[in-house]
Amino acid sequence: MRRIVLALMFSWLALTGAMADESCKAQASDKKLAGAALTSFMKRCESDAQSACDAQASVKKLSGAAKDSFTKKCVKDATGA
Repeated sequence: MRRIVLALMFSWLALTGAMADESCKAQASDKKLAGAALTSFMKRCESDAQSACDAQASVKKLSGAAKDSFTKKCVKDATGA
């Protein structure tokens, strides 16, 4: 299980490595997305961020309120909300 979590985290980091400092909103703005395309992109980006943040919380062995707080901040930072 630990290997799967680490693999997911590293693959997500590899895919977003070039844009690690760029939030979902910034990426959408760069791509000039609007309407349904923007909505779809933001949902997918938020979902990807949620998965990556959950994986990071698992690696850090967080649980309960600490995990919830970490994940909420992590997703907020990743999406630019």
